[in-house]
Amino acid sequence: MTEAAERTAAPEYAVVIPTLGRPSLAVTLRALADAKGPAPRRIVLVDDRPLDDCTALPVAVPDELAPLVEITPGCAAGPAAARNIGWLAAPEPWTVFLDDDVVPGPTWADDLAADLAAAGPGVAGSQGRIVVPLPDDRRPTDWERMTAGLATARWITADMAYRRAALEAVGGFDERFPRAFREDADLALRIVAAGWGLSTGSRRTTHPVRPADRWVSVRTQAGNADDALMARVHGRDWWARAGAPRGRLRRHLAITAAGAAAVIGAATGSRWPAAGGAALWLAGTAEFALARVLPGPRTRAEIVTMALTSALIPPVATAHRVAGLIRHRSAARLDRTAAPSGAVGHA
Repeated sequence: MTEAAERTAAPEYAVVIPTLGRPSLAVTLRALADAKGPAPRRIVLVDDRPLDDCTALPVAVPDELAPLVEITPGCAAGPAAARNIGWLAAPEPWTVFLDDDVVPGPTWADDLAADLAAAGPGVAGSQGRIVVPLPDDRRPTDWERMTAGLATARWITADMAYRRAALEAVGGFDERFPRAFREDADLALRIVAAGWGLSTGSRRTTHPVRPADRWVSVRTQAGNADDALMARVHGRDWWARAGAPRGRLRRHLAITAAGAAAVIGAATGSRWPAAGGAALWLAGTAEFALARVLPGPRTRAEIVTMALTSALIPPVATAHRVAGLIRHRSAARLDRTAAPSGAVGHA
């Protein structure tokens, strides 16, 4: 088959990449340019920097991709909103969502074409296989292990292709999810509830571990607010249906309650409640820190980071969960017996 015939036979697709202009975007685009197989009909880069940043998006677009690339503002509304802007700007039958820090494999385009061609009419999405490289000369750090969890996560938009018809049917991404967290699982659950199927393809994409400071695990606790929205919309069993790990929220709540009891007891002169609460807080915090230290490299820096963040994570996680419950208390429950109608993510 000639190259022109291959382009005609291959499913038409667009690539949508929300970005803040990180240096990794150039690596992603270079990998797309080098990937063997049918090229996308367009690549939409959604510039999600604040609107008051009027500088050009700092990225070197490979010459091979330059005619395909469109840059559109995302208004700093978050990844869900940026992806909605992207797929709405792409009329192709399929939209492939990529993160701006992934590296598609050398045969990615060929493998994607095969994945999309194999998707029957009832299949709405095809997930790429994510590979997270870890050091081979030492044990991975806590942050590296967290990132490695992407390799087994379901439906993540690090590399996820969706039919445009399915996105239209459910209204796209829910823009109440402000972070790159749970917005992909929410979309997948709504698409499945609407009667579509999802599949895992053969294409491979590498997701390197981003550099991060020692407080990154504390900042990620903001996702507990998004979990509150997930439970409100999809019910308490959403974890099982999404294949998501339950995490340690219940233990965090218990540790936070013990710490609060110790503080209140000390403030009111209640000696035994204060002592009991302090003992439980210390035991829970120590167990949490140890559970994070043992699988890691056990260097001095890692142990100090685990000790500090293990004391902070339980109350921070609790605060975000409570804030999410309050913020999303009026969120409507998804009716699993009928396909959703109307736009979820945009007006």
